[in-house]
Amino acid sequence: MPLSFAPSTIPVIETRRLILRGPEPQDYPNFKATFTSYRARFMGGPLNPYESWMLYAAEIGHWQIRGYGMWMIHDRDTDETCGMAGGWKPAMWPEAEIAWVIWPGKEGRGIALEATHAVRGYLYGALGWDTAVSYIDPKNLDSIRLAERLGAVKDAEATPVDGNDVVYRHPSPATLAGSQLAHGIEMEIGHYADPLFKPKGWPID
Repeated sequence: MPLSFAPSTIPVIETRRLILRGPEPQDYPNFKATFTSYRARFMGGPLNPYESWMLYAAEIGHWQIRGYGMWMIHDRDTDETCGMAGGWKPAMWPEAEIAWVIWPGKEGRGIALEATHAVRGYLYGALGWDTAVSYIDPKNLDSIRLAERLGAVKDAEATPVDGNDVVYRHPSPATLAGSQLAHGIEMEIGHYADPLFKPKGWPID
């Protein structure tokens, strides 16, 4: 049975710097600007305006069909949107995925790390997921670095979406619970929350 849908029924997730809420119509312009841009090159884009609109409609409809989906990432202080993160499993996807996208100009602040860590915790805890994957274009080095920082490892045995992606398997809830990895992620998120923190090397977005 499809679940009833209204934006107010989508759970809100709050983190140190972010508030994650369901996608709403007023969030569409930033989504469109991203998916019609070069930044969408690893996500099937750049899309034309019609394709972008259809994908955003799918983002909203996914919540009704699956009972989970992608949250819109809001800056806690300004309420501006920074991207999306959440669970994703459209038709023909072999497994449920943890996915993310950060708007142009919002990268380099650890937002994707903080948001994705929070949504993975929700999907594992509230929805009882015992595994999850991320399907990543092998040329998308930013997303690969983030997946690895989250503890995901390449799973050569997993079925890809179309053969042009690499499958990263996230650690199970039992593996994460109380682990050094989980502690390290929390510590890194804390560093990014410090306005004086200057990350060295590549940003984790």
